[in-house]
Amino acid sequence: MDATVNDKITEVEKLRINEKKWSKTLMDAGWTVIPSVFIERQAAFGLDAIDMNIIVHLAHYWWHPDKLPYPSIKTIATAIGLKPRAVQKRLRALQASNFIECHERKLASNTNDTNVYSFKGLIAAARPYAEEILAKKAEAIENKKKRLASKKPKLVVNNADN
Repeated sequence: MDATVNDKITEVEKLRINEKKWSKTLMDAGWTVIPSVFIERQAAFGLDAIDMNIIVHLAHYWWHPDKLPYPSIKTIATAIGLKPRAVQKRLRALQASNFIECHERKLASNTNDTNVYSFKGLIAAARPYAEEILAKKAEAIENKKKRLASKKPKLVVNNADN
């Protein structure tokens, strides 16, 4: 099998693992990918539960890398149980922190459509934390290899005696 087929099998197996954890019904209803570094280091970013909820909700609408999410503020507010003005205020704060970029969209009638949101700043801010996590994982793997290598008996064969 070529690498592409193997990659697809791995993705399918991973999805089945998620189905075992969450149930096929819930997974079939939809799911969202959030890098763990955002969850693990949200305090380091200065993000509170509402900020994270908004980020998760925006990510829920980001299906393709080249098509940024554009849910309405009312949609976000309704989903997370806040008033639209509160969501607007938090989005402005996320913009001021350079975590989220907001791009206005205009309709032909020169009225506003829903904004488009980019996570470029949040991704850039998370990269050093992700690199730190990856370095620690690599170090742990290397340490494990060293431990296992030190436990293996070394077979010494002297072929000169034969």
